[in-house]
Amino acid sequence: MDLCLLKLGGSLITDKRNPHTARPDILARLASEIHSALSQRPDLGLIIGHGSGSFGHVAARKHDTRSGVSTPAAWQGFVEVWREARALNQIVVNALSSAGLAVIAMPPSAAVLARAGQVASWDLGPLQAALAAGMIPLVNGDVVFDEVRGGTILSTEELFVHLAHQLKPRRILLAGIEPGVWADFPACTRLVDPITPLNFNHMAHALGGSASVDVTGGMLSKVQALLELVKVQPGLETAIFSGLHPGALKAALLGAHLGTRILLKSTG
Repeated sequence: MDLCLLKLGGSLITDKRNPHTARPDILARLASEIHSALSQRPDLGLIIGHGSGSFGHVAARKHDTRSGVSTPAAWQGFVEVWREARALNQIVVNALSSAGLAVIAMPPSAAVLARAGQVASWDLGPLQAALAAGMIPLVNGDVVFDEVRGGTILSTEELFVHLAHQLKPRRILLAGIEPGVWADFPACTRLVDPITPLNFNHMAHALGGSASVDVTGGMLSKVQALLELVKVQPGLETAIFSGLHPGALKAALLGAHLGTRILLKSTG
């Protein structure tokens, strides 16, 4: 199986400027493109993840859930963030299912135990069984219980890092609204490609966070997570690109090089 981890970014599938606002038309198109790509590449194994966008991030910032949970009020906030993430997850499930995709949700809140903000344990048996059966496991940025913090939030990228170490995918694709990684955010006049450990330090200060609420770090944290992965898995192909342009997601799934690639070293 040619395994790919695909993230549908929160900025892509929701309107981050308006709380609790999904983008059903975009979700439907993305689902159709995924279905079309899989029809052409039946050997392609796929795990899809999605961000929380205008759902979970707003509640998470309000309660500072990522930093830890200990008081009764904070635990109520933890549940509120879970409800928001769960609501968007169902919208995504419905969109993917309506396109004919055999998607099955596997929420981290029910399966992952963290330690100081990192995945400590995650029984991947059900996820691997779903892949073997030809299904598409769906994970999402979510609240999780944490042995140190009580509770916290893990981003889709952090979940992907753990999955990549365990399952050794060939590609990780992050589809958002930006055409790639800007070298001069927020001016956004120059894209950079590729990003490698060699050139990262020269541009890290300009990568910035997110133009909208993002409690898990924005673009800088995404790039750092992928860089750490390519250091230990040199053959891994990773890219950050825009899913707004019709056909882009399908092309990326079929092997096109779009946006900004994060590589161990430049290919020249």
